[in-house]
Parts: sequence; C-alpha cells; structure tokens
Amino acid sequence: MASNTANPPTESRLSTRISIRWLPEPASETTDTIVMSVKLRVTDSSDPRRVQFTHEIDSHNSFDDVDCGTFTTLPNGDDLETGSMARPDVPGAPVTEYEEVWRELTFKEGPEGSGQGASWVLESKHDIKVGEGEEVEVSRTFFGEDLGLIFGGATEAGKGVSARREEWDASTGWSAKYVLGLEGDSLPSAKDIEANEQLRTRGGTILVNGEPYTVRSYEFA
Repeated sequence: MASNTANPPTESRLSTRISIRWLPEPASETTDTIVMSVKLRVTDSSDPRRVQFTHEIDSHNSFDDVDCGTFTTLPNGDDLETGSMARPDVPGAPVTEYEEVWRELTFKEGPEGSGQGASWVLESKHDIKVGEGEEVEVSRTFFGEDLGLIFGGATEAGKGVSARREEWDASTGWSAKYVLGLEGDSLPSAKDIEANEQLRTRGGTILVNGEPYTVRSYEFA
C-alpha cells in the first residue's frame, strides 16, 4: 500500500489547486490542476512571498503574459495566492485580479521506494539553422516528475498543445490519467526515462526515445 507519511526533506513540492476566484466573483474549481515545483522558484528579492510564473507552453498562446502571485499561509495550512493575470475565459482575456488556494500534496511511495524519490524537469533540444527571411515551426516538449508521483509532458507544434499525465501505483506501476491533444498518445511515457547519470546532471543532455533533452533541474530526496 502506498505510504502517506510526512514528506521527506526536499526543495521539491507538489500542489493541487483547491479553488480560483476572479474578483469580485465567488470562488470555484472546475479543473484538476497540479503544480510541480523542482528546486527553483523565481521570487522577488524584495518580497520572497512573491513568485513570478512565465508561460513556456500555453494552450491559449499567451506566451508574453507573466503572472506574479503573492503567497500567504492560511490557518489550515493551505496557501493563498493573490495577484492579477489575463483571464482566458473572457473575450479579450482582460487582466483581472484573482485569488487561488493551493494545497500541498503528501508524497506517496514512488518507484524509488518508501521515503525517497526523484524530481526532475527536461526540455527538448533543437539545433535548427534558419536562413534570413525563413520561418520554421519548432515543437517544444517538457517532462517533469515530482518524487516519483506525477509525470507530465506537453508540446507546442503549431497545432495546439498536447499533454499527458501519469500517476504511479505500487501494484500496477505508471498509468496515464489524462492524455490530451493530437500528439498526446505519442509523447514519451515515464517508463521511457532512464534514471541514469545523465538524468542526474543538471544542464546536461539525456536521450529519450532517441531525442535529446536538456536536464533543467534534478533532485533526489
């Protein structure tokens, strides 16, 4: 049976969104949203509670939008994030003040065994030479695992975003919970990522199904 003991000492974090509120409307939640944090969070040096989020892949094509949220801890231990960002469900995506409530998830036993696990982020590499006046479409793919529990991949290929989310079960192994988009089925699985020395080298290169990826972050707890 999977363990639900306290999280091991780690800089990684796995959180689920409890609700979002677009002011002045009431709070609601219609999605299953998970945030994976591995080692690095971009904070405001004058206010460490303030975190900046950029959109490397965005199904709304809002790549220039930067979300800045300020976090405070609620009495029950959840985190309240406040700030302003583009609201994609309203025509014109107006910048709107928001409140989000996040809850840290307790890590379960992953493929590495009880009380330990790996967290990492990979980004696809491209070596494309473009001549003057030429335009090319570049697919960007990211993968992340947070202490052996959640695995996600997404790619922007000019035809929208595809993604998959897999979860680990001690009795059945990795299984896909969500597969989205035209390329979702062809995205690599967590089973395709080999836990070798290349994966543990931040800034290094690892091959996944023959394709090169940069290791953006790695931690083992």
